[in-house]
Amino acid sequence: MINKDFFAALADLEREKGISEETFIEALETALASAYKKQYIGEGGNVEVKLNPEKGTIRFYLKRTVSDAEELADGEISLEDAQQIKKSAKPGDVLTNEFTPKDFTRIAAQTAKQVILQKIHETERDNTLSEFSDKEGELMSGLVRKVDARNVYVELGKGQIEGLMLPQDQVPGEKYLTGDRIKVYVKRVKSGSRNAQVLVSRAAPGLVKRLFEEEVPEIKAGTVIVKGIAREPGHRTKMAIASEDPRVDAVGACVGNKGARVNAVVAELGGEKIDIILWSENPLEFIAKALSPATVISVTQMSEKSAIAVVPDDKLSLAIGRDGQNARLAARLTGWKIDVKSESAAAKLNLDAPAAEPSAEE
Repeated sequence: MINKDFFAALADLEREKGISEETFIEALETALASAYKKQYIGEGGNVEVKLNPEKGTIRFYLKRTVSDAEELADGEISLEDAQQIKKSAKPGDVLTNEFTPKDFTRIAAQTAKQVILQKIHETERDNTLSEFSDKEGELMSGLVRKVDARNVYVELGKGQIEGLMLPQDQVPGEKYLTGDRIKVYVKRVKSGSRNAQVLVSRAAPGLVKRLFEEEVPEIKAGTVIVKGIAREPGHRTKMAIASEDPRVDAVGACVGNKGARVNAVVAELGGEKIDIILWSENPLEFIAKALSPATVISVTQMSEKSAIAVVPDDKLSLAIGRDGQNARLAARLTGWKIDVKSESAAAKLNLDAPAAEPSAEE
């Protein structure tokens, strides 16, 4: 196994996998030394292995320290035994003897195989980390490779790296079929003991932001800023935006001509509803806008980060949304606790003096 053909194979692996021959040899020397030391532990020595690619040879050495102590420690040889090997030996000397190990071919072949596979796995992991370390938070296109009872496996990038989409990162109602090409958000790249893992998502709010960046040049250029996103995947998203340039209509830029831009994002998300909210420095005004598509009559601050929003009686269900979804997303987007009340209910609470009277986005 350890001959010139073996070293030629290491050179081939260096070209194919990008792993240096020196790295293989260093790892193999360490692994072989560890494997063979188990056979020679009774001799109380340290095994050292040297591979020579040019000569195609491998040599084993047993290293022991000379001691005149009555009880020898691991790695020591008595002065008497040492002087039989080398007459001039004295305590403290290190004797190095070359030896031929037992069962050499079988153990060498087995160890070499393990080391090579380990190095290939480590290199592939490191390459994955290198390729994707700057991809966290980015949008990528991938091919669904496999779907099991829980997870979806997506082929990504030039190196055909596998991305893992866990159940919590899948959108309720979306179907993922082998061979489908989908866009995913790279949540995290992490290194495991055996390989690197790229966690991807279709449910992350960041996916919506990146999709709008693709469709809206003003967001990509930084003229329009995404201030925040609240999302319930597969159902509804609220995105707050602001313009850095007073001449640029932030909402109009995101909607596009005849709704082309927002519709493209909605189509990619399988029909998920998207409310584009104009951000405001005034938190009460921002709350009113966040409750879109409902019209808000007034917003009154009740305590720190808590407010009551008043809406027309016939808009109460719209403002709250199905199962409270609209109000819940508005609260997440603004960071405020929002209590939505009808105009008639608010009158009974003497909330007829509004703190803010903004117009909501229809």
